[in-house]
Amino acid sequence: MKSKLEESMALQILEAELPKPEREMRFHPIRRWRFDFYWPIFQVALECEGAVFAGGRHTRGSGFTGDCEKYNEAVCMGISVLRVTSQHIKDGSALKWLKAALNGRGNIPIGSRSDKLGSSEG
Repeated sequence: MKSKLEESMALQILEAELPKPEREMRFHPIRRWRFDFYWPIFQVALECEGAVFAGGRHTRGSGFTGDCEKYNEAVCMGISVLRVTSQHIKDGSALKWLKAALNGRGNIPIGSRSDKLGSSEG
């Protein structure tokens, strides 16, 4: 199920005309882990971490430990994982980091997609 937080991020991605991500994409060959947003061609994932100030699953012992396992396995597979909170989405940091990650990880020459990813300024 997609959260309001994820939908807010999806709208920013759409408005910035970034490449379309896979949503709720299963990435691991054995585990059932999924990414909120995933760009397979770029090997970049973005996870929206909800309820971080309200004692949500991502900040409690077993949930945090499980997330560490998921994200570390992804890194071992060569996937860059961005973790963002509601604050990062609201203040534009998440979009800025995502643009930088896509620019830095793409298999497509930078010049051929720079119009879609925007500048690295501000």
